[in-house]
Amino acid sequence: MERLRLYVSAIASGLFAALILLPLGLWASLALWFRAPGPEWLRALAAAGFGLFTLASIIGLLYGRRSRALGLFTLAFVAMLAWWSTIKPPTEANWSPDVARQATGVVKGDILTLTNVRDFDWTSRTEFKERWVTESYDLSKLKYLDLFLAYWAGPEMTHVIMSFGFEDGRWLAWSVEVRSRKGGEFSPLADLFRANPLVIIASEERDVVRLRSNIRYEDVQLYRLKTPPDVARILLLQYVEESNALAAEPKFYNSITTNCTTAVVKLIRAAGGNMPFDWRLIVNGFLPNYLHDRGAVDTSISLDELRARSRISARARAADDAPNFSRIIREGVPSPRDTPNH
Repeated sequence: MERLRLYVSAIASGLFAALILLPLGLWASLALWFRAPGPEWLRALAAAGFGLFTLASIIGLLYGRRSRALGLFTLAFVAMLAWWSTIKPPTEANWSPDVARQATGVVKGDILTLTNVRDFDWTSRTEFKERWVTESYDLSKLKYLDLFLAYWAGPEMTHVIMSFGFEDGRWLAWSVEVRSRKGGEFSPLADLFRANPLVIIASEERDVVRLRSNIRYEDVQLYRLKTPPDVARILLLQYVEESNALAAEPKFYNSITTNCTTAVVKLIRAAGGNMPFDWRLIVNGFLPNYLHDRGAVDTSISLDELRARSRISARARAADDAPNFSRIIREGVPSPRDTPNH
């Protein structure tokens, strides 16, 4: 009986080590590697040190010194969390020009006035004419909500851009992005560890969509959504509210919890939309499947046909910087509301 008890205790300790201590130790080591102050060699030493400490704690847990091992690890991890809580997003830095400004807005009656709307003229990934403008929009003329998906890393991952259309043919696009520093590189792993702040870009489609279709040569797909104007208006105002909040108090971008898709989902839910959790909201390359299943797009045709007709990169390259760029890229794209292209 005693042997059985010891056997069960050993199994329980092993499971605890595998399911709790090992992931926590790995997180702490990576956090030290990415965010500890000092040169690279010092960060590597700190990360390796916590990794060895975690290993020693697991060995102590498995070989009978459970209370001491667990107590020391708990104290060390609490100290890690205390340090982690002191890391705040920077408000000033040498930002990359395309994410240097956070849009803000004010609403008076039906008129939305946005400051720092991006309207860059791109000629290459690194060459562009920088232009930030102030624009006003009549919310009573808001009619459409469309979704752009820019596939940049295979069929599983995409960048999400929401765009709001008005009766006069104007479109206002919103893109949730990493606010990287000039010369910095996007790293999904590093951005799990408070590497860069979040920024919400309000932009002309001829800028933010054309950048991805014509300059970066990504596979850009456009899905016209079955969203009533009143719901689109609420969501647009949520974008404005969140943008103003970010301008006042920055937040960190996170590759899993606060990215281009999860931020949009939060906004839709805040606007009263019913968007239950689904794995396709994380592996967001499958968002068209999710939207088709929920009837949010044109379901009178198959998903395969919808995706084929939603690919707009070729039309975007043909349109290039034409003033009617937004109208051209929508030609032939199925609409669930059976409305004329704008």
